[in-house]
Amino acid sequence: MAESIWDGIVNVFNFIMDNIVIINFVFALVIIFFQRRNPQTVWTWLLLLYFIPIVGFILYLIIGQDFNKTRMFKAKEIEGELKYAVRHQEESIYRKKLNLKNPVLTRFQDLILYNLEAGESVLTDNNDIRIYTDGKEKFRVLIEEMKQAKRYIHMQYYIFRNDELWQAIEPVLIQKAKEGVEIRVLFDSMGCRSMHNKDWEHLEEAGIEVAEFFPALFGKLQLRVNYRNHRKIVVIDGRVGFVGGFNVGREYLGLDEKFGYWRDTHLCIEGAAVTALAVRFVLDWNYAAKENLFLEDRLFEIPVYERNGHDPVQIISSGPDSKTKTIHDNYLRMIHRAKDHVYIETPYFIPDDSILDALKIAARSGIDVRIMIPCKPDHPFVYWATYSYLGEMVQAGAKCYVYNNGFLHAKTLTIDGMVACVGTANMDFRSFGLNFEVNAVIYSEQTVQKLENAFENDMNFCTLVTRKVYEQRKLIIRIKEQISRLLSPLL
Repeated sequence: MAESIWDGIVNVFNFIMDNIVIINFVFALVIIFFQRRNPQTVWTWLLLLYFIPIVGFILYLIIGQDFNKTRMFKAKEIEGELKYAVRHQEESIYRKKLNLKNPVLTRFQDLILYNLEAGESVLTDNNDIRIYTDGKEKFRVLIEEMKQAKRYIHMQYYIFRNDELWQAIEPVLIQKAKEGVEIRVLFDSMGCRSMHNKDWEHLEEAGIEVAEFFPALFGKLQLRVNYRNHRKIVVIDGRVGFVGGFNVGREYLGLDEKFGYWRDTHLCIEGAAVTALAVRFVLDWNYAAKENLFLEDRLFEIPVYERNGHDPVQIISSGPDSKTKTIHDNYLRMIHRAKDHVYIETPYFIPDDSILDALKIAARSGIDVRIMIPCKPDHPFVYWATYSYLGEMVQAGAKCYVYNNGFLHAKTLTIDGMVACVGTANMDFRSFGLNFEVNAVIYSEQTVQKLENAFENDMNFCTLVTRKVYEQRKLIIRIKEQISRLLSPLL
């Protein structure tokens, strides 16, 4: 019996080897014609298929399939209210009735209108924004805010790790659940693969609801490497919301020796923009948990805000299910609108041609373009592709910096000290088209200036990458760059 099975395996293998050219050709046709994709990505997959036949197609099936572009997350129960608010604000802009006393809103009303049209993102102007760049401080504030919860806590992170940070958060969640607070925890299966079922079961035993985004097969088998939910959102009582780059793990507190100090950017928002974060969380939750929380009116009651804020904000999101690349287009539009300077902090700088060209044009037109990346990789191929694109910007006249004080994970774009786009999206192919992301667009000189002050402070811990420094890089670095650049559409 065993011998006949082995003979069968040998026969299949011989058949594949004898017909590998035909099989590879058929696989190539599948990649080219069955899904509409970016030509650059198609050529990258074909090149991979050429060098590693069959195995390349298996990789394509695991990480390369194009996601169904129909909208996964539907808000049927509130669609009417959303569309009314959007149309009302659009009409106000067109008829110049929207209160645009803030000069920033006047100058960038085209960006506001785009976000309304493309992302149904309503502008709210009564927000108070606190900025956190240090993990210890951010999570201290988060825990304090959770302790004040009266009705619900909605928590969503790409990564949860069962370490000292989670062990500080978990007891608070369990205690609030005992007090009758509704608690929901949404996690991404890929990002939380180090967690165990018993960790989530412990929460459920305490009365906390848990949902998993794109679950793995058989517990750990991840067949869907792409299309991960990279959002980090916490909403407490509809009163306060958190969004930004920090995940839940000890490295985000700067406790991992590999990375050292962790420099990130996270926002704590109080005001009407929190409702948009609440809706975003519920859309994700409804899909993952197969529920319909939009029927629960109590989750969308407008609370009394303690802080009297005046920051105009739009919450924008994008993902492979979206018809438009809203966050990508915001980055692009902001770069084109810059008149004085553009500041970018990102751990991964792998822009597509449109953003790369926009940044080059800005730099060559006298705009002060500054880009900051980490000094160390957490994903080697991604890092060397990043360094390759950074070198291209150096050649175009941009000021490019490598952050040396630990690991830089902030995802911020600011222009002219007037507008900022801050959140979970990196400046790379993955964030633009493959991951589910959420950002806040802030139209406030006061708050944007704080972000730019943080950027300028970070420059004190950076090395400037000059043309001379870049051109003198070692041969091995050049080889790493070229290979990684070639694979950049897949990273």
